[in-house]
Amino acid sequence: MKVGVIRCQQTEDMCPATMDFKVIREGKLAFEEIGPSELVGMVSCGGCPGKRAVSRAQLMVDRGAEVIALASCISKGNPIGMPCPHFAEIKAAVAKKLGDSVILLDYTH
Repeated sequence: MKVGVIRCQQTEDMCPATMDFKVIREGKLAFEEIGPSELVGMVSCGGCPGKRAVSRAQLMVDRGAEVIALASCISKGNPIGMPCPHFAEIKAAVAKKLGDSVILLDYTH
């Protein structure tokens, strides 16, 4: 499947997304049910409070993404140990915009 990832802007200079690329390519962890996949885009949320996540998710869907994954830096707080306080709102807004047209994943690894 084709995957788009939304990551936390605050962690970009601490994490080059190496593990995200690996689990997508190999179909591991959050991608086990989907299988090995192709990354079509990786964008940040746009910074707190993540208001740009919705339009950026739609942009990746317009470019072929069948799956949108909210990276583990947003949902689990990797690598800083602090999950995004706006995670629930970001997820709900993306889900509302995209509906059932794509699979929405809560994490990557």
